[in-house]
Amino acid sequence: MNIGQASKHSGISAKMIRYYEEIGLLEAAQRSASGYRIYSETDLKTLNFLKHARELGFSSEQMKELISLWKNTDRHSVEVKALTVKHIAELKQKIAHLQEMVNILQASADDCCGDQQASCAILDHIEKGVGVS
Repeated sequence: MNIGQASKHSGISAKMIRYYEEIGLLEAAQRSASGYRIYSETDLKTLNFLKHARELGFSSEQMKELISLWKNTDRHSVEVKALTVKHIAELKQKIAHLQEMVNILQASADDCCGDQQASCAILDHIEKGVGVS
């Protein structure tokens, strides 16, 4: 299948497929006589794996490790688990940071009159860095 078909089947844009090839997440595609990329069912499975890993928030570097482990039939699940546990900790840290931002913005919104006056507590808080470390 060509890159357009691979994109349609995987839900990954052609541009992203090319990028995945460029950074080594996807093996370089075979080429037709006219130079077009040709993708196999194995490539499609890899693209689907990458899509799911990306949806779970794994970085490109983490996805490289996951792909390597996924393709290695002699792998040990302890490696996969360690990578995943580390990723979970990173996600929890991001969630905590996002919750902190929500709290700061909510406090600023609560302080804003939201009327016809020009003064605005939200803009004042942003200017002064209220709640920002």
